[in-house]
Amino acid sequence: MTTFKSTFEQYNWDEIQSKIYASTAKQVEQALARSKRDLDDFLVLISPAAQPYLEEMAQECHELTKKRFGKTIQMYAPLYVSNECQNICTYCGFSLDNKIKRKTLLDSEIRQEVAALKSLGFDHVLLVAGEANYTVNINYFLNAVDVIKNDFSIISIEVQPLSQEEYERLHEAGVYSVLVYQETYHQEVYKKYHTKGKKSNFDFRLDTPDRIGKAGIHKIGLGVLLGLEDWRTDSFFNALHLDYLQKTYWQTKYSVSFPRLRPAEGTAPPNFIMDDRDLTQLICAYRLWNEDLEISISTRENENFRNNIVPIGTTSISAGSKTNPGGYVVDPQSLEQFEISDERSVAEIADIIRSKGYEPVWKDWDKSFAP
Repeated sequence: MTTFKSTFEQYNWDEIQSKIYASTAKQVEQALARSKRDLDDFLVLISPAAQPYLEEMAQECHELTKKRFGKTIQMYAPLYVSNECQNICTYCGFSLDNKIKRKTLLDSEIRQEVAALKSLGFDHVLLVAGEANYTVNINYFLNAVDVIKNDFSIISIEVQPLSQEEYERLHEAGVYSVLVYQETYHQEVYKKYHTKGKKSNFDFRLDTPDRIGKAGIHKIGLGVLLGLEDWRTDSFFNALHLDYLQKTYWQTKYSVSFPRLRPAEGTAPPNFIMDDRDLTQLICAYRLWNEDLEISISTRENENFRNNIVPIGTTSISAGSKTNPGGYVVDPQSLEQFEISDERSVAEIADIIRSKGYEPVWKDWDKSFAP
């Protein structure tokens, strides 16, 4: 079975990194002059040489996003159902070696959390769980989807990598999209961050989007954990992955997220710092390369950044997020996976979006479009 791995193995991390940092202003100008851009252009646009062109990039990013998606921002909320995990990951609050109280929501508790989210207006929910294959597994997810399916128009999941057959079952149950992050595409460094558990298998995780695509899921979300490795090189490989998937599973929609490392219980600080200007450059580079890509911004990011990125390239945004199981009403004190940065209410976020001339959309892209 051909998967992304065969494409991935044709590239060398150090060579790509050197190419990024050797990019010139002339190459940036050539990339910006093109109406259609490829991965070579993306590589140049994420380079340090592109930083002086950020204003020009942001303006075109704004126009391309408005043309493709209208002046709308899709609203969603994560629903954490479990912090049980069998992996040891050095950057995560749910890591097996962290001595924390573990909790997995019962059906009645899921319903309480759902009621809280519905009262805030959400119609798109993202189910999130730690990777505990023996307890929080496909049967648990199928049951959770059954519990909530009448309450949300869109159900997405962000859980451990599953088999193609399991993704097919989730698709049949009503799951619309699946998010899975490689965390880092640096294979040797990956081993240092993931020391125990199924997640330590780099290749199995790398092939996960192929299994999702073959299962017919409507949308696949990718991303890297920004702060584990050099963000520019990691992001090139993430774009390479997206490029392969779009060509292979062309009927599927795609999104990219930008999780920057945030403080969490028992974790070390980021090894690589990415500031707000860097993240803005990366978002613009993705849009200039791929007009159809959905771009999601979570509450990991601070208020000022989220306010300013709305009119540039964002297509979806979370609000009022809780990153602990039962965090909305059932068990607000349970341990969160990471600290959120934007703690404003859902209503406040919606008002900010409107103040920028955009409409918060609670379902999908069928509510309104602006010229």
